[in-house]
Amino acid sequence: MADGCACDRHAHMYLTVEDALERGLSVADPVTETEILPLEQAIGRVLAEDCASKVDMPAFDNSAMDGYAIRTGDLGDGPVFELPIAGRVAAGDCGDHDAPEGSALRIFTGAPVPPEFDAVLMQEDCDLLIDRIRFSRRPKPGQHIRRAGEDLCAGGPILRRGCEIGPREMAALASAGYGEVLVFRKLKVTIFSTGSELRHPGEPIGPGQIYNSNRYMLLALLQKPWIELTDRGPVEDDPTRLEQVLREACDASDLIVTTGGVSVGDEDHMPRLFSAIGGETDVMKVAMKPGKPVMFGRRGRALYVGLPGNPVSAYVTWQIIGSQMMARRAGLCHRPQITVQAVLAEPVQRRAGRQEYRPVQIDGTSPRGLPNVRLMAPAYSGRVALLAQADGLAIIPAEIEGLPAGHSIELLRF
Repeated sequence: MADGCACDRHAHMYLTVEDALERGLSVADPVTETEILPLEQAIGRVLAEDCASKVDMPAFDNSAMDGYAIRTGDLGDGPVFELPIAGRVAAGDCGDHDAPEGSALRIFTGAPVPPEFDAVLMQEDCDLLIDRIRFSRRPKPGQHIRRAGEDLCAGGPILRRGCEIGPREMAALASAGYGEVLVFRKLKVTIFSTGSELRHPGEPIGPGQIYNSNRYMLLALLQKPWIELTDRGPVEDDPTRLEQVLREACDASDLIVTTGGVSVGDEDHMPRLFSAIGGETDVMKVAMKPGKPVMFGRRGRALYVGLPGNPVSAYVTWQIIGSQMMARRAGLCHRPQITVQAVLAEPVQRRAGRQEYRPVQIDGTSPRGLPNVRLMAPAYSGRVALLAQADGLAIIPAEIEGLPAGHSIELLRF
């Protein structure tokens, strides 16, 4: 098999994935309103200002080990040294100790090192003789001492505006002396699914009806501490009702996400209705598979993302484009999606023209230590069970028609 260019004859009419994403990000203006929260209430929120340390980190010279603090100048020629133990320093002590020359102090990890002491011996390197220590390895000045400001000096930068405050960020802010932080307000997001055929899971279904999987997928995707989520549930294919719900959502939200109704069929009402309520549409078709019919636009302060109705198409489109638009709207700094290199376990043949995101399963590793991936069924846009069994998405560039087994490919891991 070889690279090819036998393309989808209509692909030149679509935006590339990169161009669609660039357009989407260009209209996703970040929210500007902020609030001050106690640090413990800011978990998962989006930081709204650059943060510098309020203190030296660490704030004082302290021991990196359990052991004994000594003055290296007290030591003779050796080869064996003995020092009496003149006191004890634990974490939380003031660090002031009147220890005579030629003596050591029992010290514990995190305890302040008295100014005149310049090294710490690990307890494992010492023999304890009741009230004295004996050791044979001469320590170097500064050994096992964490110096004040070694991690960061007061005024040094610790976090940038736009980061999501997770466990590592919480630890850094707490260590830097922040009792409260400035964060962006929560992003107001409204979701609903379109389609008269949709039913809630657990309800009986009749001919032509399906369970509404997209609603629950979006609920799971949008359960974030920086989102205030409104779920309008399924909305039947009634233009009057759809227009009402869409208008209300635009009036109340920063972002509206819908599934279904964005293609060109008679029951695909969303493009027309969005224009009817004063919305401006930015993208309608993207050269990606799955997910060709996708729509986003603006109405006032509201950003609208219309995803395809097929669940796999909706998931992929959201992950590749919609989620990044939402992150920018929430004030998060841009974080490109991270892919890894993988190896095809078997050849692939397809029609070129659209960038494809094919569900794959990982099947061991290659001799180079890369994941071996097996592409799942080529017809998959509606197969949500298949998506749940996948380990990630293989990214096949638009111009590629065929690739042999053993060829490297980009993998977006789940």
